[in-house]
Amino acid sequence: MQTITRRKALGLGAGAVLVLTVGDVRGVLATPAESDAEIAKFTGGKALEKGKIAIDLPEIAENGNTVPLSIVVDHPMTEQNYISDILVVADGNPRPGVAAFHLTPAAGKATAATRIRLQATQNIIVVAKTSGGQFFTDRKQVKVTIGGCGG
Repeated sequence: MQTITRRKALGLGAGAVLVLTVGDVRGVLATPAESDAEIAKFTGGKALEKGKIAIDLPEIAENGNTVPLSIVVDHPMTEQNYISDILVVADGNPRPGVAAFHLTPAAGKATAATRIRLQATQNIIVVAKTSGGQFFTDRKQVKVTIGGCGG
């Protein structure tokens, strides 16, 4: 039988705390397949049309904790045809879906603005859904110099 010294017990305890707080570092970030699955869930697998979306993000974010994001979709906002939902996906975050907006024709313009938290340099993908079931998309890369989600 092996006895455990106080030093070994403290070492095991510290190791356990480290594993519980940091977790398994491998597999923490979303994979491209997870990002695609998030988009497919939103679109129901329908085709995406490129364009009509303007994404305003800094090219370089000095701090990933609070990155300003604004979105404008060039689409009419009438009772018959309007942008009903906007999904924002960050393909390098632990959870790819970072924001979702629901709009009505009363909004007048299809715009949204927020601040997002980014883990590392990655693509931000925006998908807009019309009331008629069309989907528009665009993407922009942001270089993060200081980590947000894990840094």
